[in-house]
Amino acid sequence: MSGAQRERPAGTTANLVVALVVVGVGVCGAVGSWSLGLGSAAEPAAGTWPFLVSLAIAVLGVALGLQARRSRDAERMSAASWPVLAAVASMVCFAALITTIGFEIPAALLAFAWLRFLGRESWRASVLGGLAIVVGFYAVFVGLLDVPIPHLF
Repeated sequence: MSGAQRERPAGTTANLVVALVVVGVGVCGAVGSWSLGLGSAAEPAAGTWPFLVSLAIAVLGVALGLQARRSRDAERMSAASWPVLAAVASMVCFAALITTIGFEIPAALLAFAWLRFLGRESWRASVLGGLAIVVGFYAVFVGLLDVPIPHLF
């Protein structure tokens, strides 16, 4: 590394916390998808694919936990971590709002915020991009694929 000091990696505790969060996300996803119904191998239901993905996430979280002591490549929290936390928080807000007010407004706000504040795009590009993204997703998922998502229009 040319002149730059290498930062110390995150410790075992941080690695275990991350592993527990990953396992928690996997378990929550599995429970939620189970409620959608799993169906069978011949006729999978709506929850089959999310359940399998959530199960894989939980297993990978356990593997992370088992590697927590030996891992030396995990980064410590720093000022660069705040945008990632903001992105995760905005996705949680999106998920909470979509069931109550529909897809369009939360998706437009999320796209705008990510473009403007995380992507540092101009105000104009953020507004137009956010609206274009929502129109595109609406056209594909609601119009063409007839996906039953909560929507206003």
